[in-house]
Amino acid sequence: MNLTMSGHHLEITPAIREYMSSKLTRVTRHFDNVIDVNVIMSVDKLVQKVEATLHVRGNDIFAEATHADLYAAIDSLIDKLDRLVLKHKEKRAEKRYEGGHRHLNDQLAE
Repeated sequence: MNLTMSGHHLEITPAIREYMSSKLTRVTRHFDNVIDVNVIMSVDKLVQKVEATLHVRGNDIFAEATHADLYAAIDSLIDKLDRLVLKHKEKRAEKRYEGGHRHLNDQLAE
């Protein structure tokens, strides 16, 4: 997994980078086919904003979160990404199941 982090009006410190990396392991624990992760952190007055795009095979998953505290925004973002990744994983499993199920029905119809 390639992790790219950038900051707008914000310096990405090693502590922030380590915190984000450790939190992303939760997402990759549920779905290990994550190819790239692009994270953009920005500050606008008193609002901390974190955006992330996960590139998985066949799809891009985007989420964003805002909060007054940067670490709280990262936690919220990880929660959203985790839900979206699980939803994507379920959709892939349904397509795989439906494809095999249709094939079996076609054989029975003949």
